[in-house]
Amino acid sequence: MIIPINDLAEETLLNIIEGFVLREGTEYGEAEVSLQDKVHQVLSQLKMGEILLVYSELHETVNIIPKQQLGEFEQSEKQTD
Repeated sequence: MIIPINDLAEETLLNIIEGFVLREGTEYGEAEVSLQDKVHQVLSQLKMGEILLVYSELHETVNIIPKQQLGEFEQSEKQTD
């Protein structure tokens, strides 16, 4: 299920993004990028719709996925029904 980012308090959304960035260990090349910059980059991508905030009922987790993977995500959620 897609979670509309506007339905969340800003602090909650930023905490979710920060957890995602720390968990993913995103690589930004040779230049060091601060955690705050990474969080703002992910937030920007969420606002543009390039990536989505999703809730997995199966795993009872929230994650961030590329928009192109939504079909895959939805299919994996249906397989256990």
